[in-house]
Amino acid sequence: MKKVIVIGSGFAGMSAASFLAKEGWAVTVLEKQSMPGGRGRVFSEDGFTFDMGPSWYWMPDVFERYFNCFGKKVSNYYQLIRLDPSYRVFYNDGPIDIPADYTALQLLFDSIEPGSSLQLNKFLQEAAYKYEVGINKLVHKPGKSISEFLDIDLAKGLLRLDVFTSMKKHVRKFFQHPKLIQLIEFPVLFLGALPADIPALYSLMNYADIKLGTWYPQGGMYHIADAMYQLASELGIQFKFNCDVQKINVVNGKATNILAIENNQQVNYEADLIVGGADYHFIETTLLDPQYASYSSDYWNKRVMAPSCLLYYIGLNKKLKNISHHSLFFDVDFDKHGAEIYSTPKWPSDPLFYVSAPSVTDPTVAPEGNENLFFLIPIAAGLEGDDDVTREKYFEMIVNRYEKAIGQNIKESIVYKRSYSVTDFKSDYNAFKGNAYGLANTLMQTSILKPSIKSKKVNNLYYTGQLTVPGPGVPPSLISGEVVAKEIIKDFK
Repeated sequence: MKKVIVIGSGFAGMSAASFLAKEGWAVTVLEKQSMPGGRGRVFSEDGFTFDMGPSWYWMPDVFERYFNCFGKKVSNYYQLIRLDPSYRVFYNDGPIDIPADYTALQLLFDSIEPGSSLQLNKFLQEAAYKYEVGINKLVHKPGKSISEFLDIDLAKGLLRLDVFTSMKKHVRKFFQHPKLIQLIEFPVLFLGALPADIPALYSLMNYADIKLGTWYPQGGMYHIADAMYQLASELGIQFKFNCDVQKINVVNGKATNILAIENNQQVNYEADLIVGGADYHFIETTLLDPQYASYSSDYWNKRVMAPSCLLYYIGLNKKLKNISHHSLFFDVDFDKHGAEIYSTPKWPSDPLFYVSAPSVTDPTVAPEGNENLFFLIPIAAGLEGDDDVTREKYFEMIVNRYEKAIGQNIKESIVYKRSYSVTDFKSDYNAFKGNAYGLANTLMQTSILKPSIKSKKVNNLYYTGQLTVPGPGVPPSLISGEVVAKEIIKDFK
């Protein structure tokens, strides 16, 4: 039986491990942290349970398909609740709830821009096609050769996919009102680029948002990672936690073994094959000797990164009135903050931000009568100056705006507070430039133009996750693991 070591138990790592185990490989997963999940970990303090990373559950079909591949269903592991409203958006003149019901959403659009509901229909018809082709075909390509795209359906539909049109230009074909434009453009901000720099193909995200809905796994987002861990364990996969990989040894172009520190002891793991589910750049520059790196430091430094984040986990000793599970604050200059993330990277002068309040939906994540809040400010990757003073400055800035917007005081009710940002992403995940979301999905960093899923120098080393195909996000990470597993199975028949 062939032995494979997977480095990292994030969504992509566990996905790759499970697809390989299904094919009969003996799989061991090495994880630096004390639990599975990577950026999707969880922690509990003072009766509060905080999801550390992902908080939006979109594309439920991708999760269902994943578990179906192993003869399971999502409902075998966790229960989903569709949120309604999907989320609330705070503009400078007040909030708007985005209804889950499509007819209600059409009425909302028309109330903002007369006739825009008809435009929304047209926009989503195109987006539906992109979602169908993008999620079922494009994202499953391993990105190894241009020949992968010599597909009759892709060729016939190339113009309809809008790969060479920007999201900014595409959206403005349909909508003129600034509120609607911001509403349609916001999902792509987390793909790592301004709407002017990201292909209009990604209007598929709007289809996911509006038509497929915003969901919440009862008990918290960590239930996704826990479900994947349970499934992997059922498949016989061995997990080694608190296992910090130090070195991949290579002999004659083949990785032979991994050295790790496990419970303060050096441990040696031999393998026929290695899958890097940890940060790609870290594996290349730290775990491998320099001659075995596929990409130069110059290459990495020229990559366009998706954002990092400044996060706050907050516990309140009271309930707030009339708040939404998800709230987006677009009450300041949208373009200015976008430029400060991507064009002229610096700490934002007046940031957009997002608040998740899972205790609105789920009473298990906070003590009775308390509130669980998660604040997120997207920031440029690689920023210096991530210190306590900076974090406190931004906390004051956004909490003051939050209090004003909801008409309630929260500062005096804070009983738990923790922040998390660039330095934490680096120390916990070895994240290149402290990124939170991986590589930006710009046209020049799509598919074959991303770092390869297979090492160019080590013939039994493969990669999965948000720095390779298909890109950032939890659903793409599930697919990334499947894609690399299929390539390995094909290569090692």
